[in-house]
Amino acid sequence: MSLKENISMVKEELSTEEQFFEQAVKTERFVKKYKKPLIAAVAAVALAVVGTAAYDAYDASKRDAANAAYLTLQSDPTNAAAKETLKANAPQLFDAWKMSVAIKSGDVKVLQALTSSPASEVADVSSYEAAAIAKDAKALGSYSYRQGGVYKEMALIDEAVLLMQEGKTDEAHRRLQMIGEQSPLAPLAEALSHYGVK
Repeated sequence: MSLKENISMVKEELSTEEQFFEQAVKTERFVKKYKKPLIAAVAAVALAVVGTAAYDAYDASKRDAANAAYLTLQSDPTNAAAKETLKANAPQLFDAWKMSVAIKSGDVKVLQALTSSPASEVADVSSYEAAAIAKDAKALGSYSYRQGGVYKEMALIDEAVLLMQEGKTDEAHRRLQMIGEQSPLAPLAEALSHYGVK
């Protein structure tokens, strides 16, 4: 290597080291200038991590308490402490439990009260079950027109049967025609239409 090449290589190394030191000085100035905001940002991130972990632990303990209360209520439906625990920790699950008990016992009042439950599925099923247990053709009819009703077609069949019992066969026949051919209840509707509605 020639002397000229050696000198240019040394200059490049010095330039690289100079740039490194310059960056180090800039970084040091930046850290000194923004020391407090940087510490605050790190503290905020640490608090967020700790807060999230604490909330997750709290949520898990509520879920465990609700599950234990639900299992207790499965074996002992009269346990008042388990009812309160379930209601406090999982109100929608409490509504679902109340609905299942009301359906088993045929309690229309409880089912009607559950039609305003925040759990949409509980409210929907409670509406149908209350109307079906009470044999209320008008309520079954209004349920069958509900958009997205879980038991919409069952409500149509129940209503048709009630209409047949009242002697309103033409109206019952129209109700049964509202059940689509792809429905699993189509054979039942067709059988009722042929044999039940004359």
